[in-house]
Amino acid sequence: MQNFDHIAAQLSAVRPGHTLPQSLYISDEAFAFDTQVLLKSLWLYACTTAHVKKPGDWYVFELANNSVIIVRGRDGEIRAFHNTCKHRGARICNEASGNNARLSCPYHFWTYGLDGKLIIARGMPDGFDKADNGLSPVAVENIGGLLFICLADTPPPIDRARADISAEIGMYNLGQLKVAYQADLIDNANWKLVMENNRECYHCESNHPELLQSLDGKGFGKGLPEDNTSGEASQAESAIEAQRAGWRASGLNSEPVEFPDGWWHRVARIGLAEGANSQTLDGKPACDKLIWPHGDDHNTSLSVWTQPNSWHHFCCDHVVSFSVMPLTADKTLVRTSWLVHEDAVADVDYDLDHLTAVWRATNDQDRVLAEMNHAGICSDGYRPGQYSAEEKFVETFKEFYVDNAKSVLNVT
Repeated sequence: MQNFDHIAAQLSAVRPGHTLPQSLYISDEAFAFDTQVLLKSLWLYACTTAHVKKPGDWYVFELANNSVIIVRGRDGEIRAFHNTCKHRGARICNEASGNNARLSCPYHFWTYGLDGKLIIARGMPDGFDKADNGLSPVAVENIGGLLFICLADTPPPIDRARADISAEIGMYNLGQLKVAYQADLIDNANWKLVMENNRECYHCESNHPELLQSLDGKGFGKGLPEDNTSGEASQAESAIEAQRAGWRASGLNSEPVEFPDGWWHRVARIGLAEGANSQTLDGKPACDKLIWPHGDDHNTSLSVWTQPNSWHHFCCDHVVSFSVMPLTADKTLVRTSWLVHEDAVADVDYDLDHLTAVWRATNDQDRVLAEMNHAGICSDGYRPGQYSAEEKFVETFKEFYVDNAKSVLNVT
């Protein structure tokens, strides 16, 4: 492993309640550490089961030099493999997604089954064994329809995250959804800044008018009594408890799961603005075919956050799923997917502009904020700043990053 002594020293200098040292955000060394060491040791959100809905569907997940094929087999099982041929190493899948009966390398046409087994390898010498030359597997886990991969030889435990997330998102039946639209956005900012921006709503009132048409910010580190130590918290407490009581009466869990016991997931049912039933500009469902069993008269959605690279919003009519992946020290891919019922017909059951307007606008606004943040941190005047009370989930993300980085480097 490359020597990362400088990274270790910077990690040791991190102060509680403060942002990271400059180099951990902007240096090429930190990018190399993040992508070649740290992120390879963690479970990373890749896509949903809707992205590989039918046998033969495949989806490519990229992390720096690593490329992973996620594919649904003829038996319905979802598997993951390194996207490199066992012959001379060429990439097999060179598009972002597709559907094939088999996986065939375009270089010399070695051909693999959807289970990764080598089927065709022309002209190989005596003694060559196809059974020893299947695609190299990558660990993949299906959590209620959210697919996570891990590039480590021995992946860390995932059982608690699986149980907590699956218990809450099961009612949305991701297995019966399809991808209505997918958008990629490149932020000229470090991936950690993109994630930190998502982990708070301290910036929402002055930056996200479209989002706040349907979302009042509670549950995003703003407004909830447990999120805010200011006097506003006690004012909001009774209203929030009344809202939660209504959810419980309808059979909906109202207690959030807040990154429990050092784990990497948060699941929270949050309130929508008064009169809103979905995260749209007018607060009305964007799709006529609902995806959960509770109708369209509840002003609530469910949100799931996972460290280090995703967040998801589950509404009565659609799901919005986000993944974040570093491209360079100062470029980050934000991929957003909108999912609707598999039987929904575009321009009949849903209008694509209505479905996507809120988060297309919000993503672009967040891009500007993350880029401003990155540019300012590059300045000689940057010093780690102190978090506000409303930024506690930014601190949680930072602690996750620091704790796991120290662990893989054996730093105390």
